[in-house]
Amino acid sequence: MERYILAYFRAPEEAEGVSRKLQALRVEEVTIDRFSRFGGNGLQSGVNPVTGNLASMDSMTAVSEHTGILSASHTSGSGMSHGGDGGPTGRNILLTVIVDSAIYDQALTLIEEAGGMI
Repeated sequence: MERYILAYFRAPEEAEGVSRKLQALRVEEVTIDRFSRFGGNGLQSGVNPVTGNLASMDSMTAVSEHTGILSASHTSGSGMSHGGDGGPTGRNILLTVIVDSAIYDQALTLIEEAGGMI
C-alpha cells in the first residue's frame, strides 16, 4: 500500500540531501518543487535594471503581468520585509514522496531530521 508525504523546506539543498537518503530506502517517487504564493517562475528574462530595460516594478518580480502585480504590491516586494512565508525566511521548497507503507515511518524520521516540516 502506498503512502504520501508532503514536506516543506527552506532551501533546495536541504530537500535534495534528504531525497538521496529516501532513494536509498527505495521510495517509489520523490519530487522537489519551488512554489510561490503568487505563482509564476521568478524573474522575467531580459529584465536588466542596470541597463534600464525595466518597464515597472512588477516586471522585475514575476513572469506574468498578473503575478507581477501581486508580488510587487506585497510588503516583501519593497525589500523592507523579512520575507514571511514563501520568502527568504519561509519554506517554499516542497518535497513530495510516494512511499510503501512498510517504510513510511523511516521516511518521516529522515525528513524531520533534515529539517523538513510535514
